[in-house]
Amino acid sequence: MEEGETMTETGLTELSKRWPPEPDAPHLDDRIADLSDQEPVAHIRYDADGTRHIHPLSAHLKNTARRAAAFAEPFDSADWAALAGLWHDLGKYQPAFQRYIRAKADAEAINAHIEDLENSAPKRVDHSTPGAFYAAQSLGGAGRLLAYLIAGHHAGLTDWFSAEVGNRGLETRLQRAEEAELLKYLQQVTIPEPLLGRFAPQGQPPAEDRKDASKGLHLWLRMLYSCLVDADFLDTESFMQPHRPEQRGGFPGIDKLLLRFNRHMSSLVTGKCPTPVNQVRNQVYRRCCEMAEAKPGVFSLTVPTGGGKTLSSMAFALRHAQHHGKRRVIYVIPYTSIIEQTADVFREAFGDLAHAVVEHHSSAEADPSQEDRNTRLACENWDAPQIVTTSVQFLESLFAARSSRCRKLHNIVDSVVVMDEAQLIPPEFRQVILDTLHRLVRDYGVSLVICTATQPELGSVEGFQLKYQGLPEPAEIAPDPDHLHRNLKRVEVELPEDLSQAVEWEALAEELAEHESFLCIVNKRKDCRDLHALMAAQNTGGARHLSALMCGQHRADTIAAIKDDLAAGRPARVISTQLVEAGVDLDFPVVYRAMAGLDSIAQAAGRCNREGRLEGLGRVKVFVPPSKNFGLIQRAEEAAREMLHGHNGDVLHPRLFKDYFRLFYGRIPPDKADIQRLLTAEGAAIRFRTAADQFKLIDDGWQETIFVSYGEEGATRLDQLRRHGPERWLMRKLQRYAVSINKQDRERLQRDGFLEEPWPGIYLQIRPELYDDTLGVILAPQHSAEGFVC
Repeated sequence: MEEGETMTETGLTELSKRWPPEPDAPHLDDRIADLSDQEPVAHIRYDADGTRHIHPLSAHLKNTARRAAAFAEPFDSADWAALAGLWHDLGKYQPAFQRYIRAKADAEAINAHIEDLENSAPKRVDHSTPGAFYAAQSLGGAGRLLAYLIAGHHAGLTDWFSAEVGNRGLETRLQRAEEAELLKYLQQVTIPEPLLGRFAPQGQPPAEDRKDASKGLHLWLRMLYSCLVDADFLDTESFMQPHRPEQRGGFPGIDKLLLRFNRHMSSLVTGKCPTPVNQVRNQVYRRCCEMAEAKPGVFSLTVPTGGGKTLSSMAFALRHAQHHGKRRVIYVIPYTSIIEQTADVFREAFGDLAHAVVEHHSSAEADPSQEDRNTRLACENWDAPQIVTTSVQFLESLFAARSSRCRKLHNIVDSVVVMDEAQLIPPEFRQVILDTLHRLVRDYGVSLVICTATQPELGSVEGFQLKYQGLPEPAEIAPDPDHLHRNLKRVEVELPEDLSQAVEWEALAEELAEHESFLCIVNKRKDCRDLHALMAAQNTGGARHLSALMCGQHRADTIAAIKDDLAAGRPARVISTQLVEAGVDLDFPVVYRAMAGLDSIAQAAGRCNREGRLEGLGRVKVFVPPSKNFGLIQRAEEAAREMLHGHNGDVLHPRLFKDYFRLFYGRIPPDKADIQRLLTAEGAAIRFRTAADQFKLIDDGWQETIFVSYGEEGATRLDQLRRHGPERWLMRKLQRYAVSINKQDRERLQRDGFLEEPWPGIYLQIRPELYDDTLGVILAPQHSAEGFVC
């Protein structure tokens, strides 16, 4: 290839013409080669009988380039991805690397290609910097962009400059390569000329001619990085684990899923009693079907809680994907506590095609019964038509630096993304979240559905002191949200006369005892436990307890028992934290809610008279608790107080929520960690690693996870862990028996003999008094003359 030559628009086809697949490539016919052969090696595989197989380096680079180019084609960046694939492992041509990989035996050879720059492993050869340096030297500024991808294809995207220990900035790595005269060295190494040919990729980064180009650069580079690392993983896998590729894919397409879904919905609609609530749900469903052919973009689905948003939004997403040729539907849910319930709804709808629903979240890893080999592998790169995931997984991946987190990003392109309960988008990160979601829609073919009963204010802000890019005005899918609200009015909300006058827990417990069934939602775990203790002292049979101090399996069992009581008409009394609000389908005649944000009050109301079966309206009573709130809950409560002061109308009317969210957001900085600055520095000096470390939706720095012995299954799993150690399959199962507690509480409980640490960072319950079958973890178990008491 001559200097200055460029790839054509059909870059992928052109690659195939210039470098056709080698007929003896090992992942095509699994050629067995003598290791004495001097052909440069990318990987080595050993069979059980000791037979050694080599993966030629040139074949690996060409095939990675082809895969990466195909992945990047949907966002018009195939040439860029192809170059990254061709050059990502140029450093493996170094004699030092070839000596190293050929000298390794058995298991060591499997990982010999992996470098450990973070820990400065002394025996491994840096094979990523040479390709990054070559790109930067060959293509100037464009090559410097590629250098981020190539340098980080194992260790992750790094900062341009960083003085932090263990984080080698890209600038420093390129400078050291220049000082070592690496370019001259590369020219002396025997590398096939087509792999070193200098040519510029066609096309430019998105929005190159716009003033905000730097803001979108980080996302475009992450997308390219995703294409590279997924292509690298897959090509390496096809050689190292030849059986794996046939286990991937095999999912039904959008067309088949839609046919099965339509069949389910037809039977569901005809089989339901024509109650007023079901009639409204049918109206919402039909409207979603009608709106599916609308032009791709940003949509809102504003439907009161209990109005059938879950299935109706999926109807829109599938039809929209089919009509516009979108590749998949990604359903994003805020809490792991409700994601399994939603995924089960979809599985029931898809019938014998239920395996197409891929759950990607921590609880799914704990329940292997919901996955097979295909779905487990699809979690790695989201190569499936239907993904159900959490807000944390989805949003943190968009700002991630690690290859494993970024690998799936290119499969978000040309998809329909439904964000359920979108009011829970973390307000302290809203500036960068909204900007990135907007770019997914504008530059990457995503249709975004904002789905909630309480629509937040997600538009752009153009203030004197505050300015940021939000989402464009969404197209409303629902048929007249105001009309829906009136038709689905099932509760009356009672506010206290004085929003500053607290009610004591004892008085509240006496009032609650007058009800045969009720749900009372409080803001803190301690409040939940204190009120539950007072209820237990009443001569009314006490109440059930729900909080995050209970492990996931315990919570699931308790919610199932509550549903059974409600269905059978038995008394159901529940004291819960807000974990019961979003997405948990409970139906109480009376709901009490501690003062909080207006959206939280609306969510609590959604657990009252949900099916409209009461003769009159359900009762939702808001009370001011004696304990004070902190952080975001306090800010939300303050905004609600201001909003409701002197308000005499319907506090759940849809029009109130945008005003409420303006007040709420006005109390919270839109970018608390200054992520935007880290990602938009001049000269493309992006700080990928630092931004990823700062963008944490769950601040777990003060929390630690303990594993508890809940039930027979929990006890069995802890015993297996003690006998077998932290094997991956076992740790996945143990996620259902995990509880997060304050680090100081963990230290005290361990010091007092309630926890052990058999492996670093793994804490296990060793005394039964630590975990109560009603309350969960007891943070302050006490000594007595006869032993331990709760």
